[in-house]
Amino acid sequence: MVDTDVLIVGAGPVGLTAAAELRRQGADCRVIDRLPARLPYAKAVGVQPRTLEIWDRMGMVRAALEVAVPMRGQVVYADGAEQARFELRLPPEVPYVFAALPQYETERIIEEHLARFGTGIERGTELVGFTQHEHGVVSRIATASGAQQELHSRFLVGCDGAHSTVRKGLGLAFEGGAFAQEYMLADVEVDWSLPQGYGVRALHHARNGRVDDILVCIPLPGHRRYRMSMLVPLELSTSGEGASQDSVAHGLEGGRAPRIEHIQAVLDRLSPQPTTASAMRWSSVFRISHRLVDRYSAGRVFVAGDAAHIHPPTGAQGMNTGIQDAYNLAWKLALTLEGGAHPRLLDSYDAERRPVGEEVVRRTVRHATEGIRAAPKDMTTVMLREAQLLVAYRNSPLVAADGAKPGNSNAGSPGPHPGERAPDCHGLTAGVAATPLRLYDLLRDRGHVLVLYADSADALTGSRETAATAHRLTGDHVTAFVITPHQDTAEPIQGQTDADGRHLPVFQDGAAQFERLYGIEGPTAFLIRPDGYLSARLSPLSAPATTSALFDALGRVFHLP
Repeated sequence: MVDTDVLIVGAGPVGLTAAAELRRQGADCRVIDRLPARLPYAKAVGVQPRTLEIWDRMGMVRAALEVAVPMRGQVVYADGAEQARFELRLPPEVPYVFAALPQYETERIIEEHLARFGTGIERGTELVGFTQHEHGVVSRIATASGAQQELHSRFLVGCDGAHSTVRKGLGLAFEGGAFAQEYMLADVEVDWSLPQGYGVRALHHARNGRVDDILVCIPLPGHRRYRMSMLVPLELSTSGEGASQDSVAHGLEGGRAPRIEHIQAVLDRLSPQPTTASAMRWSSVFRISHRLVDRYSAGRVFVAGDAAHIHPPTGAQGMNTGIQDAYNLAWKLALTLEGGAHPRLLDSYDAERRPVGEEVVRRTVRHATEGIRAAPKDMTTVMLREAQLLVAYRNSPLVAADGAKPGNSNAGSPGPHPGERAPDCHGLTAGVAATPLRLYDLLRDRGHVLVLYADSADALTGSRETAATAHRLTGDHVTAFVITPHQDTAEPIQGQTDADGRHLPVFQDGAAQFERLYGIEGPTAFLIRPDGYLSARLSPLSAPATTSALFDALGRVFHLP
C-alpha cells in the first residue's frame, strides 16, 4: 500500500517548490516539516530573475511581484569612502529584474499556491528514519503528538536543510569546511539618505590591509528597511555551538540574540552616513560553511537545496539554486510517476544539478573571500551569471551529443542551443489577441512545448507534420504552436491543424524579436522543457534527419512506443 507518490521533507522554499510543481503536474505528494509554524525570519532575501521566470512558468509570479522590491544595485564603501557602484542591469528582453523578498514571504506565496491544489503542510512532523526497496520508500515519522508511524511513498525528497536527516540516512559525503567568522543578522530600519533599492557593503581594513570589520545591508519591503549582516562581537559568540551535533556549522545559531545596541555599534563604525537603527523585527547569530554532496540521489531518494549544497550567501545564490534543484527534479518525478518517462530520466537530476552546485559553491566562496571583480566589459556576463540566466545543461544526458549534425543545432549558429535557457521575447501577435504577447505567456502552465518557426507555405506544411509526429510519439505530453514572420500587407496566417487534424495555433513575430533572439536561419523547431531549457533545435523541418533527431530528443525524456 502506498500512502503518497512523493514524501517531501522540509517546507522551506525548496520543498514547497517541489510540492507545488508535482501537484501542478498531477502527481500526489505530502509535505512534512518539524517546525510548528513558519519562521518569521528574513533569512534568504534575494530572488533572482531566473527564479521569477520559474514562478512565471508555474503560474505564481504575480503574488511575488506584488510584495517584492527591486534590487537596483550595490554600493561598496571601504574605510569610509565609496569605492564602487554596481548597477544590476540586464538585457531588455529579460522579463524580470533582481528582487528582494523576505524568506517568510516567499514561503507564504508558494504555500498559498500549493494550497490551490488541496495540499497543505503537516507541521510538527519529523522524519526519524527511512528504508527503501525496489518499488518505494518506507519512512518513519514522528507526529506533533509524539506518536510514530510509517509512511509509504514511491519517492522521498529531502529538502531539510544543512543538517538534513535524509542526507545522513543515505550516507552521502558532505565535504567542505566552515568559515572561521561568526556573523549576526538583523532586520531593522535606518534613517539614512542612501539611494533606495541599493545594497550597501561597507568594509574596514586593518593596518596590514586585511578586512577586520564588515557591514552588508540588503533592502527589504518597507521604508528604509534592511536585512543587515555583520561580524559578531565577542560577547555574542556561540563558539561553534551549532556544529556540535553533526559538525556542519551553517545557519542560525544558538546563544544570545543581538540587541539593537549591537547593531547600532556597527553602524556607528561603518555606516557611510550617520544613522540610527530602529524597529528591529528579529536578530540572530549565524555561521557559514561550504559543502557539497557527492551525489544528489540514491535509488528512490533525492536531496535538494541546502541538503545538497551550502555556501556563502553572496549574490543570494543558495535559495535560488535550491528552488531550481526542486523544479528540475519535480517535473521528472511527475513524468516518471505518470509512466511516460524514459527509464533513466531521473538519473539526469544528478547529472544536471550537481555541476551547478559545484560551480555555485566555488564561485560564492571566491566572492566571499575576494569580492566580485570584473572589468567593465565583463559586467553584463557577471550580471547574467548572478541572475542564474547562464545556467545550462549542455552535457546533460537529455541533450544529444551530435548537436552539430543535420537535424539539430549547429554549434556555431546564433541563438540558444540544446541545454541552454530558452529566452523570452515579446511582440507575438495573433488574430484574437489585440495586445502583443510574450513567448513566456505561451509557455506558462505547460509541460514540454514544441515551438515551430515557419517562414513559407512549405515550412508551414513541415511544421504541421513535425507537430503531428511529436504528438504520435508522446500523446498529450508535448504542446505545439507555430511562429511566423511579421506580415505587413498579406493576410495573416490564422490557426492551422497539424497533419493529424489537431489544432495548431499560429502567432506572428510582430517585433522580429523571436527571430533575433533565437538566431533564426530558416524553418526550425525548438523543443522546450517544462523548466524552460531547450531540449533540441531541429532544422530543416520534415527532412528525414530532422525526424530522426526529433525521435532521439524525445526518446531521451519519454518512453516512446
